[in-house]
Amino acid sequence: MSTPALELRDVRKVYGAGDNEVVALDHATLTVEAGEVLALVGPSGSGKTTLCSIAGGILSATDGEVVVGGRDITGLDARRLTEFRRTTVGFVFQSVNLVPFLTARENLIVVDEIGPRSRRAARQRADELLDELGLGDRGGHLPGELSGGQRQRVAIGRALMNDPALVLFDEPTSALDTELGEQVMELIRSETHQRGIASIVVTHDERMTRHTDRTAHIEDGRLTS
Repeated sequence: MSTPALELRDVRKVYGAGDNEVVALDHATLTVEAGEVLALVGPSGSGKTTLCSIAGGILSATDGEVVVGGRDITGLDARRLTEFRRTTVGFVFQSVNLVPFLTARENLIVVDEIGPRSRRAARQRADELLDELGLGDRGGHLPGELSGGQRQRVAIGRALMNDPALVLFDEPTSALDTELGEQVMELIRSETHQRGIASIVVTHDERMTRHTDRTAHIEDGRLTS
């Protein structure tokens, strides 16, 4: 039996103490398998971002265990968490966050600047990803010269650049119209299945969940499947 890509075991995240205590994540238990796309649905302030931040090693859990690709990251120090994020997790943010003065290709290559690849190998990897994502003829374009859907594809390529085990998507279709949103979700689904990675898609749009393998709902920091 294959190792799950992500396991959260009774995870809590608490801010403050005593009367000022705020529970952002309340005994969350979740398993995401390799090759699976999970939609994480919940209202604003429900704990979606906190859960993904803990899964991605950006935040540390107050209690519980976080295991990614069979590796327990719960007690890692800051240096090891930085290395973990660089090699094991991809992030696609709602605002895309491409570097505006770098081309599409360079936005991918910069991810690998401190990685194991040579400059030539990184460029080859970036061009392969752009071609696979339907952007083979856009590698030399700046983000401002690309459409919203194309920029989102570049962001997905950047997240895949270092062959992560887990990719976290924060509202990837919120700035797109319905047709482009459907295309992006289908792209996420196909890339996840093809690569055997795990993806968590944070969304408030229930229509997009039909492109995922499973849906988990979260409210007041509590998960339900």
